[in-house]
Amino acid sequence: MASSAPELLLISLPQLAAGAVQTLSISALSILLATAGGLLYGVLATLGNRLLNVLLLVYLELFRAIPVLVWLYLLFFGLPIFFALNIPSFWCAVLVLSLWGASEVGEVARGALQSLPRGQREAGLSIGLAGWQLYGYVLLPQALKRMTPPTINIYTRIIKTSSLAVLIGVVEVIKSGQQIIERTYESVLIYGALLLFFFFVCYPLSAASRVLERRWAHA
Repeated sequence: MASSAPELLLISLPQLAAGAVQTLSISALSILLATAGGLLYGVLATLGNRLLNVLLLVYLELFRAIPVLVWLYLLFFGLPIFFALNIPSFWCAVLVLSLWGASEVGEVARGALQSLPRGQREAGLSIGLAGWQLYGYVLLPQALKRMTPPTINIYTRIIKTSSLAVLIGVVEVIKSGQQIIERTYESVLIYGALLLFFFFVCYPLSAASRVLERRWAHA
């Protein structure tokens, strides 16, 4: 006797949950590393070092010009061939999403830092703050408020883009759904569940971004 839709969904929940944990783990680690890398990028980009700026521009354009999918394939399949270096598919996905996310967050951080009044930097230097103190106590706290709304939008893109990890063998939530569909042929039901999963993960972030943008519009 065929299972009803609620019964099938209930039976499939453990498998979908296991895939969701993978998706959320990849997304959370990538967001954390992308944020740290992006802040570092933003600070380095405002130091005024010409050579450093050229290197950062090359890094930025590489990740803007080459799709995430291509980077996934290059690192997952290319590193073992050319450098005998094997990266597990989970960590390959985290690495690529982190590097891509850091380039996006970095540009936001750079813009936020450069938008601060020049007097803020001069005031910090005039009271004897060292470089790291100037950024840690004066510039970054102000820049973080300005960069938070657009950075949250980048986080939602990282979460959605994490679904590409299925193409290098990660059994994340999309792959889990496909496995269930292959067994049950209930594509509409399972893809509906996946739609709800991504909606309930990403929508709160998008809503928070809009709220913060309105609240800090004149910050």
